Amino acid sequence: MSLVILFVLLLLLSFGAIVLVLKPGKTEADVQRHLSDMGDVFTAVDAGGNTILRRESLSSIPWLNSLLQQVPGSLSLRLLITQAGSRWALSTLLFGSVLAALATAWIVSLFMPAVLLDLLVGVAVGVMPYLYLLAKRSARFQRFDKLLPEAIDLMSRALKAGHAVTSALEMVAQEVGDPVSGEFRIVFDEQNLGLPMREALLNLAQRLPLEDVRFVATAILVQRESGGNLAEVLDKTAGVMRDRIRLRGQLRIYTAQGRLTGWILCAMPFIIFGLVSMANYDYEKKLWTDPLGLHLVYTGLVMMAVGVLAIRKIVDIRV
Repeated sequence: MSLVILFVLLLLLSFGAIVLVLKPGKTEADVQRHLSDMGDVFTAVDAGGNTILRRESLSSIPWLNSLLQQVPGSLSLRLLITQAGSRWALSTLLFGSVLAALATAWIVSLFMPAVLLDLLVGVAVGVMPYLYLLAKRSARFQRFDKLLPEAIDLMSRALKAGHAVTSALEMVAQEVGDPVSGEFRIVFDEQNLGLPMREALLNLAQRLPLEDVRFVATAILVQRESGGNLAEVLDKTAGVMRDRIRLRGQLRIYTAQGRLTGWILCAMPFIIFGLVSMANYDYEKKLWTDPLGLHLVYTGLVMMAVGVLAIRKIVDIRV
């Protein structure tokens, strides 16, 4: 048995070393990502076979793409994946979450013979990928907000030096860190391939529904249509952004206690339930075998959800 365990460990270490050696570098990963963004599309054709439209696909398999097009909310989920900066496929997300929910509900039913409670646990596990994407999107938006003033300053200096708006966008794509560089690279590529600047900026505002992004897009579009000193407008916009970031930081400090209280109150019942179940399984078993215990569990879950929503409403202050 010890030789088998040693063999398995050596096999795992070998595979790990191979993965690390063959892992692409940052430049190679950026190139592959850029090629994937350009190639992951379907084109509509007319009767003569000429391509007339370009649209994103939900899957590289044609029949699966047609099926996903009929699923309500599929485009919103695709937008969520894009906003989170994830490389997940929509089909993988949907089918993986459904399988995880069903498998979890089946496993939990072996220990807790309560159908509704089993379904609730399965649904909770099934929505975890979406919660992960929401958390990743929020973190990406926060990083974008922090780097956006630097990008606006770079655009302003480029305009003062005599560069065009498109050249300023290219400079931001090359000089500023991710995710700002990636998003501005998409804007530059779109307008460079023939999409009007207005549409490219509106697409940016759709991918990043942030007020600061709307300010920048509005300023550029107004300047292109009516003229004016865009560099001065961008300077003032960057100053306002920095003030907003500083105010948000202060508010996060003031509301830290409330947010921490919400996390503790939400996690503590589940932690205590797990510890008590490990110590004395028969003691906790009455909660899902007795009808009164089930009613108490459902009531507690509803009250916890109401409490979390109330605390979130208190600490969520818009700037």
